[in-house]
Amino acid sequence: MSGHSKWAQIKHKKAATDAKRGRLFSRLIKEISTAARLGGGDADANPRLRAAITAAKAENMPADNIERAVKRGTGEIEGLSIEQATFEGYGPGGAAVMVEVTTDNRTRTVNEFRHLFSKWGGNLGESGCVAWMFQRKGYVSLPKEKVDEDALMGIVLDAGAEDLRDDGSNWEVITPPEAVDAVKSALEGRGLSPSVAQVTMLPQSTVHLEGSNAQQMVRLMDALEEHDDVQQIFSNFDIAEKEIEEAVAASGSE
Repeated sequence: MSGHSKWAQIKHKKAATDAKRGRLFSRLIKEISTAARLGGGDADANPRLRAAITAAKAENMPADNIERAVKRGTGEIEGLSIEQATFEGYGPGGAAVMVEVTTDNRTRTVNEFRHLFSKWGGNLGESGCVAWMFQRKGYVSLPKEKVDEDALMGIVLDAGAEDLRDDGSNWEVITPPEAVDAVKSALEGRGLSPSVAQVTMLPQSTVHLEGSNAQQMVRLMDALEEHDDVQQIFSNFDIAEKEIEEAVAASGSE
């Protein structure tokens, strides 16, 4: 699996500061409103909204905040006009990058992304320049010490998974997008809590990065993660986990 999955694991381990929690709430509220605007305010009939609300509850977002975000999306409460967009480009060493955003000012977001890509050795590209390299899939990950391969294989295949992969310290389960919730529920029903369970864009090939390219790629990912408009980032970089951790630690100490 590409290094961006290792990035997801490391992000999961990083402690959230109050400032980061504020940014996280802002992102979650935008995603709830966008999901409600596109698919309606009934979470039972809107899988994207249901997933967004579940994510918000997992971060202990107050119920009133969630309700207001839904109502802004459906138009019951007036608010800013928020649109969904995907930006594409290349990072250091030619790694492909896709960024899904929700923004109330597309021009501002484009300019800020162009600056970030340039600052960290990449460039923002045209729509479609890297999308062909990715497939939308469900992705579930859990530590290998929690369950052995044979037992896990039986659980996830019965729930609709397509593949089970060994990523060193983690099992990675690949599913059709619509099956990720069923696989997650099946695992939780056996007392197994995934560290990551989401619909994502998996690369069909990877680009190995090391040294300065790897360092700059991690800085670019970190900078994009910090941007308030960003919902998800996908990339096909392959960087050793130790090198990612070292780069994250170095950027955090600055």
